Formats: sequence, structure tokens, C-alpha cells
Amino acid sequence: MSDENVYVVGDETSLYQKRQKIFPKIVSGKFNNFRVLSAWLLLGLYYLMPWVTWNGQQAILFDLPARKFQIFGLTFWPQDFIFLTMLLIIAALALFFFTAVAGRLWCGYACPQTVWTEAFLWMERLVEGDRNKQIKLDKAPWSFRKVRLRFTKHVLWILFALFTGYTFVGYFTPIRELTESLWTLSFSGWEWFWILFYSFATWGNAGMLREQVCIYMCPYARFQSSMFDKDTLIIAYDEKRGEKRGARKKSLSKEEYQSEGLGDCIDCMQCVHVCPTGIDIRDGLQYECIACAACIDACDDVMEKMGYEKNLIRYTSENHDAGGELNPFRPKTIGYGLILMLMAAIFVLSVWMRTPLELDIIKDRNRLYLTNSEGFIVNIYKLRVLNKDQSEHTYKISVSGYDGIEYEGPQQVTLSPESTKEVPVRVAIDPYLLKSTSMDIEFQLESIDDKSIEVTQPASFIGPVQRRGR
Repeated sequence: MSDENVYVVGDETSLYQKRQKIFPKIVSGKFNNFRVLSAWLLLGLYYLMPWVTWNGQQAILFDLPARKFQIFGLTFWPQDFIFLTMLLIIAALALFFFTAVAGRLWCGYACPQTVWTEAFLWMERLVEGDRNKQIKLDKAPWSFRKVRLRFTKHVLWILFALFTGYTFVGYFTPIRELTESLWTLSFSGWEWFWILFYSFATWGNAGMLREQVCIYMCPYARFQSSMFDKDTLIIAYDEKRGEKRGARKKSLSKEEYQSEGLGDCIDCMQCVHVCPTGIDIRDGLQYECIACAACIDACDDVMEKMGYEKNLIRYTSENHDAGGELNPFRPKTIGYGLILMLMAAIFVLSVWMRTPLELDIIKDRNRLYLTNSEGFIVNIYKLRVLNKDQSEHTYKISVSGYDGIEYEGPQQVTLSPESTKEVPVRVAIDPYLLKSTSMDIEFQLESIDDKSIEVTQPASFIGPVQRRGR
């Protein structure tokens, strides 16, 4: 009993169950068409976007060595981390909203695991044929033909996976430079690592593991129920209409097969054969279901051939099954939707109103202050100026915020596109004008060629301890 490889002993089944291979059958229908369209769109965006240029630069480039992200003419720096935070919040809200409305819509139509698995299944069918041929080949003893087909399939998978990994790295290294290195295979160590790692992950997840990623590895399947309610759209089998299942002649009228105690389900198993996770939707809602709706298309096709009403398997909700109406617009979904739109609007406005200029002020910590030849109290600062724009700018430097303040340093600073420069400056104040040991002042930068680009940054001016009243 201690042997983990023993799956069944007597009437008991071990927790360690051997994987049953799943060979999804090709299905056609409106939901499959939508799923294929979604896959083509998402894969097309993934593979083509690195090649799109914007203002002479790669439109999307996450330049980690330079610590900047370029997205359609906008450059984001580590100081812009707030935008990434906002994007993550928007993504989470979108997941909550679409899950509350339509269940695992993300899993069935947009999840990378689903999209890439569809691509790998297409290549497998191209080489080995549809479900029946694949099952026959899998059961057949090893032969030259079987080795040839399996080898061809894996060659296609590996080439596609390598192209996927190469494209992935193209988002972090300019893809045209990466392509030049491709011809001589002169990638850097990290480029080799990520190309091979991402390729292996794609081949392993989409080609070998497939449904096991959704069933055992994906956390979303475990906590999705917390976002469901009785009005959430799910894919379900109409048990009242379908039961009792059973085969029958196509020529039988509805009254004839109902008189024999049969429902509309002819028990053809097509809904099971097309399921990418291998479940039987007639057993009720299961966490393995990724809501791809392949079973709906398969069942509708059978119902049409039999001359029966469609939608034996359909999108529904618990309340709808109980005789109520479909209700996608309810307080929870409206709340999610409003918050999602609000966050999206705030994000767009924040990016739109973002100033392409950053100013950091670093005070000299070796000397809090010093006294110059005129007896003025002097503080030394280092202004770190970051030009986030893709154009060169010259900025005027000034300081304010206290009576009698004097600025000592360059009046202007010129920065090339997407560059940083440190400017040492001094600020002096007559000690008789000081009212405390720490005063608030402000540094201002204003672009000379574009008055809309300006930034003000506060700083502290430190003076000596006051020993007498003013």
C-alpha cells in the first residue's frame, strides 16, 4: 500500500492517479470561431508588436539595463512605478468584473495557456490527424511511421516554442539587434537563458502538460468560486430536458422517445470528446471547466442534425435554471464596472497629464551648512534632472520660498532625450534673515522651449542654531 505507483487496490483508489491522455476533437460553431479569432488576434499581437516602430524607435521595449520602458512614444522610468501599480489594480478589477459577469471567460478565450495550447493542438492535428487518428496512433506499437510523426510534431513544437522565446526576449532587447545576433548565434548569456527558458516553458506547458496546468497548477480555478454568485454566467447542461440519456433512431418523434422515458440527450459523448480538460459537463459545474464553450458548439451541432432544439448545453446561471431571468447587471457587477472605469479613467488622465521631467534634490550630508566670505549661510545641493521626453530640452533653474535667498549655480541646463544629469548648486541666505534652523525652500525647473514642461520640488535649508531672538 505504500507504493505510490499503485493506483487501485481492491475497492480503494489512490490519490496518485495516472494521467489519462486527452485528445480533444475538432469542433466548429460560433463559440469556436470566436475562440479562434481571439487566439489569432492575441498571438498576432504578441509576435508582431516588437516589430512595430514609433517615432523611429521600437514601440514597446522594456529596456532593463537602462531602467526605462518605452511604450508608444512614452518613456517610463523607475520613478513611474505608480503607473504599474495602477495597471495591476485595473487588471485585478477587470478579472473580478468579467468573472462575476461571465465566469471563466478569461480562461476560455484569452489565457496564454489556452491560446498557446490551441496553437500546439493545431500543429498536432496537422501532423497526426484528428482525435480518432491520434488515439489510434497512441495505442499503436512503436514503428517507423509513429516515430516519424511524433518527431515531426515535436520539431514543429520546438521551432514554434523557440520563436516564442525569441519574441519574448525581443520585448527586452531591441528585436532588430536580436535578429542580427540570431544569424551568428551571438546572444548574450542572459539572452540565451531567457530564450531557452521561455521556449522550454512554452513547449512544456502548451505541448506536454496542457490541461494539467489548468487543473493542478492554475490558482484561478481554486478561488474563482469566491467571485461567483447565483447570477454569474456558467456553462451548464439542461438536466431536466436532457435526462434520461440514451441512443435512439433519428426518425423517432419527440413524443415517441419521451414516451420511452428518454430526454433530448442522445448520449453521443461529443461534449466530452471536444473538451480540452476531458470533463463531462453533464456531471454539473466543475472547477476543471475553463468555459471554452466547445461543448456547446458540439451539442448544438448534434441537436441540429437530430432536428432537436439547440441549447441543451448553454450559457446560463443558477437563478436562470431555477426559472429566473439572466441578470448580468446587478449591484456587484455594476460596482465592479464603475470602479474599473474610474480607475481606467484615472490611469489615462495620469499618463496624459504626466510631466516628462523629474527632479530629485540631494543635499550634501557631509556639511549641513557652511559660511561664505560674505558671512552668508550656504547649503550645497545636487540637482538630479531626468528628461523623460524623446526630445532635447533646456531648462531654466531657479529657487524660491524664502526672503533674501540667493542662488549660486548654472542658470540653465540642457539634457538630451531620455537622459539624466546632475547639477551641483549652492543656496545662500543672510544669517540675520534666518528665523529657524530649518526652512522650506523650492527649486523650479522650467523648459525654455516648452513652457508646459515645468516641475517644482521642495527642499530644506539648514542654518545654525539661533541663540538670540529676532
